[in-house]
Amino acid sequence: MDSLELGALGEEHIVRLLKERGAVILERNYHCRFGEIDIIAQEGPFLLFIEVKTRKEGGMEEPFEAITPAKQKKIVLTAGAYIVEHHTALQPRFDAAAVYTRDGRIVGEKYLPNAFGAGAHGVE
Repeated sequence: MDSLELGALGEEHIVRLLKERGAVILERNYHCRFGEIDIIAQEGPFLLFIEVKTRKEGGMEEPFEAITPAKQKKIVLTAGAYIVEHHTALQPRFDAAAVYTRDGRIVGEKYLPNAFGAGAHGVE
């Protein structure tokens, strides 16, 4: 299984979890000139911008380590473009999800609501 297939598997897993807890998926793999956001969803009063990282269990790098400050800035800018396009009164929130696999199967996940904020990047 290559990294694209692994990433798609992890994203699909998180989409299922979000739907199970009542979230509405608005977009997947939203692109604009600033970058890409894996999942955009509505959950209650929140507009969730979710970055998903999928890694093999026991790997050298923890999935959340891949969401660097530079990556966070791109996500925040991309989220801003989405909000401009889709006028909304929902409160934006930046979440992160880590999905762990073994032999091409999902063996676990971690979900961090409000993993980072826009203020840290000078985008208010």
